[in-house]
Amino acid sequence: MALQPRKRKFRKEFRGKMRGIAGANNTITFGDYGIKAMQSAWIKERQIEAARRAITGSIKRKGKVWIKVFPHKPYTQKATNSKMTQGKGDVEGYVAVVKPGTILFEMGGVTEQEAKEALRLASHKLPVKTKFVIKKGI
Repeated sequence: MALQPRKRKFRKEFRGKMRGIAGANNTITFGDYGIKAMQSAWIKERQIEAARRAITGSIKRKGKVWIKVFPHKPYTQKATNSKMTQGKGDVEGYVAVVKPGTILFEMGGVTEQEAKEALRLASHKLPVKTKFVIKKGI
């Protein structure tokens, strides 16, 4: 099952801007280790799910994983071979808007080496450059 909102009040949104750095969701709150986005991008629900599967497969279901981003924003696509008229296309899927500094995934209950390897595998599934981060005070 894909990550997506249960309900949308308005079906279609504007594309928006991704300027600046993350003001929220920029510190590790639940786990001990995490990966931080170093670029701005849209991350699709399939990419988030692929990264989650890479993490859980790598740690063999030890510890705990928190997904800190959710795809709220719908993106649209017009059908192929359609004219540039008749308004906006249908909703194709959902994306999470990510700015530099956003924590994408957090982990706890595993060693640093296991977390580093799992999050390295997950970062290959994502369209942004990422950085491994450790919670201060462990």
